[in-house]
Amino acid sequence: MTSAAISTISIKAIVDNLLPIVQTSSYEVAEQQFAWLLTLENLDEQVKEQPDLIKDFEKFLSLALIEAYTESVNSEQANCFLQRSLYRINRLNLFWYDSLQLYTNEQSTFIKEVRDRIESVWQAWELTQIDVQKRSPSEVIQALQERADVDLNPPISAPKRYLREDMDLMGYRLLLAIASLDGLVEASRLSRILGGASNEIQSTLMRVLLEEYGNGRLSRKHSTFFAQMMAELGLRTEPEFYLDLVPWQVLASINHNFLLTERKRHFLRYNGGLTYFEIAGPAIYTDYLEAAKRMRLSEAAMGYWELHIREDERHGQWMLTDVALPLANMYPDHAWELVLGYDQEKFMGDRAAAAVMTLIQNLN
Repeated sequence: MTSAAISTISIKAIVDNLLPIVQTSSYEVAEQQFAWLLTLENLDEQVKEQPDLIKDFEKFLSLALIEAYTESVNSEQANCFLQRSLYRINRLNLFWYDSLQLYTNEQSTFIKEVRDRIESVWQAWELTQIDVQKRSPSEVIQALQERADVDLNPPISAPKRYLREDMDLMGYRLLLAIASLDGLVEASRLSRILGGASNEIQSTLMRVLLEEYGNGRLSRKHSTFFAQMMAELGLRTEPEFYLDLVPWQVLASINHNFLLTERKRHFLRYNGGLTYFEIAGPAIYTDYLEAAKRMRLSEAAMGYWELHIREDERHGQWMLTDVALPLANMYPDHAWELVLGYDQEKFMGDRAAAAVMTLIQNLN
């Protein structure tokens, strides 16, 4: 298929016909209302003077918190509404070189209350999804090393085999479209934890960030390579252009990382999660690279994976030996949080990958 033909294919149009209805009309209206509220001048004052402004949104927020996190319901629609609303709030922590008006309520008390309401219930539910154990520093070190050995070279599962051997070009384009929500602003959240006192741990984290950012050269920044892949396959490269395609499970992983980086109390959990992300990255990206090679795509259409495989092999080792293990010894009473962060990142990442895989396989 030629590049011209590829560019005429609408990912969104195809997926619109495949996606389950992930929002009832009422949830969709409530989400649109929230997006509008975010842009209102003096939002807090207006809410005090006109409580009816938020009445409908508040009603569906309360309903969604029940429907999403009650095991007997676990509504897809409610999860989507909550994670999309939370994402709209969290993105205000980063600057996107867009309209300044969009940031007018970044310090809003009402917006903070909405975020806290969602996060408190959602995070309590997430902790029930995995086994949380308190461990001694020595047990943490052993647990992290054992996990790293497995995740560095995982077995070839059925989903991995499908990616390598069966995923077609349309599936590859859909994968890039969904991944672009994170790939085009890669490592931005990492920057939120780097301020403060200097030591070897901070210096290692800074090295990871600098390599992700191409050492200050836009042409070498990882997100630039991601954008090149998208452009080569006729996809739009504006950040968030494909937001409507992103499953709630992917948004949950992104929102989880926002939460951890914006709360310094969760510093260990975030670094445990980042350790998994960097260790597991090369194996995951190798699947994508093998798929691209099988389809005989150009270097520009797969160069990002090759770059990531090379650099993340170093980053994973740095994160384990120079960040996670020293932190375990530095904070013996809280070292177990590193394993919690590692396990949560893996669980949420696997859940997100399964949701994306379902969409890709349904294309056929």
